Amino acid sequence: MKSILVPIDFSIQAEYAAKVAADIARQTNSKIYLLHMLELPTGVVDPSSYGASNNTPTALLFLKRAHEKFDDFKKLPFLEGIEVEDSVLFHKAYDGIIDESKKKNVDLIVMGSQGASGLEEMLVGSNTEKVVRNSEVPVLVIKQEVDEFKVENIVFASNFKYDNRVAFQKILDFASLFNAKLHLLKINTIHNFETTKESSDAIRNFINDYDLGDYTLNIYNDVSIESGILNFSKLIDADVIVLNTHGRRGLAHLFNGSIGEDLANHAKLPVVTFKL
Repeated sequence: MKSILVPIDFSIQAEYAAKVAADIARQTNSKIYLLHMLELPTGVVDPSSYGASNNTPTALLFLKRAHEKFDDFKKLPFLEGIEVEDSVLFHKAYDGIIDESKKKNVDLIVMGSQGASGLEEMLVGSNTEKVVRNSEVPVLVIKQEVDEFKVENIVFASNFKYDNRVAFQKILDFASLFNAKLHLLKINTIHNFETTKESSDAIRNFINDYDLGDYTLNIYNDVSIESGILNFSKLIDADVIVLNTHGRRGLAHLFNGSIGEDLANHAKLPVVTFKL
């Protein structure tokens, strides 16, 4: 890992994300790109077309204030000693994040999320979800402040269908980056029941031919896939949950039926997504 992109909207969640990115940068000797997407109010134009409108000075004022905020942001103590580059671009947030991740050839995007409860709420229906769904590089989603980002136990939850193996080596590389233990997890629900043997065979066929290092194989029964992921992760005191996404389908394939409030366990753990 050489470079990490952190979208910054100057919210507390963005600060949480930047702090985690700083921890990763220290562990991997990476560079951090801080990116603020400035969506101008109606009638204000991009100053790159300078002189084309009487509103240009207003746009430049927005730009100046954004850079002033970045100057303060970069003084946060957790960024000390880390190579940091900041950019302010006039663009819609989602499009700009994807474009910059490609332009900078980053290895990871770290984003804050204000999601209220479960995994689905955190990653669906927002700019975060759009980035997760379309990013070609892994996206790490942070919901709350992490005092020290350590990755010792990773839960990889999957249906372990053979065609999902396309991103599996990247997940193994991510785990090895932190020398972490990988817990392979298949959730069994009443709506999608499999015998233990069927689930176990699916996982073993999936990991065949891969060098996994330190790992465990787990089949966990619960009332929904989401609650199973969260309950198992809590049980083993996981540091990170890893999921695959399917492009336009996003994470919808993971969730069956509605999830009651009593099952929304407030997914506070960091979640990393890898696009298939």
